[in-house]
Amino acid sequence: MVAATPRRSSEIATPAALGFRMPAEWEPQEAVWLSWPHKRASWPGLFRNIPATFAGYVAAISRFEKVRINCAAALQPRALKLCTKAGADMAQVEFYDHPTNDAWCRDHGPIFVKQRQTGEVALTDWMHNAWGGKYPPYDLDNEIPPSISRALKLRRFEKSMVLEGGSIDVNGKGLLLTTEQCLLHPNRNPDLTRADIERALKDYLGVRRILWLGEGIVGDDTDGHIDDISRFFRADGIITCVEKNRRSPNHKLLAANLERMRDFRTMQGKPIEVVELPMPRPVVIKGEQVPASYANFLIVNDAVLAPTFRQPRRDVEACGIIGGCFPGREIVPIDCAELIWGLGTLHCLSQQQPA
Repeated sequence: MVAATPRRSSEIATPAALGFRMPAEWEPQEAVWLSWPHKRASWPGLFRNIPATFAGYVAAISRFEKVRINCAAALQPRALKLCTKAGADMAQVEFYDHPTNDAWCRDHGPIFVKQRQTGEVALTDWMHNAWGGKYPPYDLDNEIPPSISRALKLRRFEKSMVLEGGSIDVNGKGLLLTTEQCLLHPNRNPDLTRADIERALKDYLGVRRILWLGEGIVGDDTDGHIDDISRFFRADGIITCVEKNRRSPNHKLLAANLERMRDFRTMQGKPIEVVELPMPRPVVIKGEQVPASYANFLIVNDAVLAPTFRQPRRDVEACGIIGGCFPGREIVPIDCAELIWGLGTLHCLSQQQPA
């Protein structure tokens, strides 16, 4: 018997036609994928503490499930040492010799899908252009999905459209949430219409309706990723950032998004509950306002890892609101006051693999 090999999308029908869908993040997971940080330019002048901080993140995830890390072989001895020192359950941590350009696995990693009847897990492989060509080179990052496909012997569906995992969120029941600012930006897919993009999302992620918000928050170099502003917390619930300070440029942007959500419905026509999540006070590093957001949390098995920004009162308030959305899950605060200088935090750094 000849062993099955990963197949390309050109050889078979689309994932949706074959019964695949992207599960919601709260559904059971086998592992979380990360890419080890090594690019100093991503945290200019503040990189020194980032690997150890990242190792602490690895340790937190390892309490709940496997952590699989893309990490060039030459970087693995130090990464292993730092993760051990951070208290990670090393029986839960796996390193893969997959070199990367950068650490943002949510965007260069694969987006996993699962077959509805058989439970087969496969991956979708989209084009990555470093958020509109902002941070070349990105050739190694584009090799991460096929490398994971080979390493795990998973079927791979390749799509020649630029898409980052942080630009979308799904409820697992037919809905996908995104922003016009990102997906319709000319630096991503200038030759595709809105209808083209919607069709690709439906064909490859098994969703049936796209819910469009407008713009993302100030300082977000990804052109409005959804995972910094609004997230599903259940099939008929969205937690969304609000800015109460009317002098903040984020106030109008987020209020406009909130207004759009009033008309959102599930596939069954049921209104979607909207839970408001406050923004942290502006976080300014080296004179630059960075896109700090409590919405950039990561859901794992039995827990939610929540970013905090050394703002005790707001951090506690945000974690309490997130906890109310995920009853029965432990809320684990993770200090992201330095990580955010890379312009992303917990969700941006990770990609879940469904069980």
